[in-house]
Amino acid sequence: MLKFLKSQSLADYNTFGFDAKADLFVELNSINEFQSLLISSEWKENKHLILGGGSNILLTDDFHGLVISNRISGIEIIDENESSIVVKCGGGENWHQFVLYSLKNNWGGLENLSLIPGTVGAAPMQNIGAYGVEIKDRFQSLEAVNIETGEVEYFKAEECRFGYRESIFKHDLKGQYLISSVSFQLDKPGYHQLNLDYGIIKNILSERNIVKPSIQDVSNAVIEIRQSKLPDPAEIGNSGSFFKNPIVHAVQFDRLKSEFPEIPSYELQDGRIKLAAGWLIEKAGWKGHQENGVGVHHKQALVLVNYGQGKGKDILTLAKKIQDSIRLKFGIELSPEVNFI
Repeated sequence: MLKFLKSQSLADYNTFGFDAKADLFVELNSINEFQSLLISSEWKENKHLILGGGSNILLTDDFHGLVISNRISGIEIIDENESSIVVKCGGGENWHQFVLYSLKNNWGGLENLSLIPGTVGAAPMQNIGAYGVEIKDRFQSLEAVNIETGEVEYFKAEECRFGYRESIFKHDLKGQYLISSVSFQLDKPGYHQLNLDYGIIKNILSERNIVKPSIQDVSNAVIEIRQSKLPDPAEIGNSGSFFKNPIVHAVQFDRLKSEFPEIPSYELQDGRIKLAAGWLIEKAGWKGHQENGVGVHHKQALVLVNYGQGKGKDILTLAKKIQDSIRLKFGIELSPEVNFI
C-alpha cells in the first residue's frame, strides 16, 4: 500500500539540504509499487519528480506536485565466468555502499568511483566518473520502467548514449523512465587491471610505500583525495562538483596556454583538451566567496555550498555569476553538472 505524505520537506532528500517542500511525497520499494502508482489519481493529477539520492539536483523552489523517492534495493549475481562477474543492483541502493560491497567481494572495476554521492539508479543518468573511470566502462545493462506504459524495458550501453556526464536519460528520454536496477561487469581477482592514470593516486600510494596496490588500496586513496578536497554533505550542504570540466579544441587551448602557462589540462583520445573547471573558477577569484548564505567552497572552487541560511535560488544566482565571469575571462562556457528543479 503506497503511503502518500503531504507538504513533505525535502531537506533530507537533497544533499544541498534546502528545505523545499513537496505537495505530495511517496517512497517506492519495488517495480510493482511504481506500476501501481502510475495508475493512481495521485500520479495522474499531479506533475511529478523522481528522486534518487538528491546529490545531483538543485531545488530552486517548493515542488508543486508529486515527488517519488526511488528506494528499490537488492544486489544479485546474474552471470559469471572465470574472469568476470555481472552484478545487478537495485536503483535505490546507495552508490558508495555498492562500491564497498564490490570491494568486500574482491570484484574490481569500481574502486576509482569510491565515495561518489547518490544512488545506483542515478549513476548511469549522469555517467558518473572520477580519476580516469566512468560508469560506461563497467556498465552492462539497466532495467527501467516506462512511465507512459508501465512496462519494464532494458537498455544496453550503446542505447544509453553515454558521454561526458551525459546519457540519453538526461536528454531525449529525460523524465520518461524510472531506473529500477543497473548491472555491472566486474573483474575477478587476478584478472583486473588497475587504472592509475591520475598521478595523485600514484602519489598517495607511493607515500604509503604501496608497491603492488590492491583495489582496496586504490579505493582508500580515492577516498582520501575526495575527503581532502570535497566537503561532507552531512556537515555542509553541497552537490559535489557543480560544473563539468570544459572540453576545448587544441587551437583554443593553445591560446589559453599562451596567456595562462600554468593552466592544468588533460588530452583526450580525440585530440581535444579537458580543462579543470575548479582551476578556472579559482583563477577568476571565486574560491571562498560567500553571499546570501551560500558560497564557493574554500578548499575546492568547483563545489558550491549551502552554509545553512541560503536558498536554492541563491545558488542559482551565484552559479550564473560564475559562468559570466569565466566566459569573460577565458572565453569558456561552463556547463552545470547539477540539474535545476
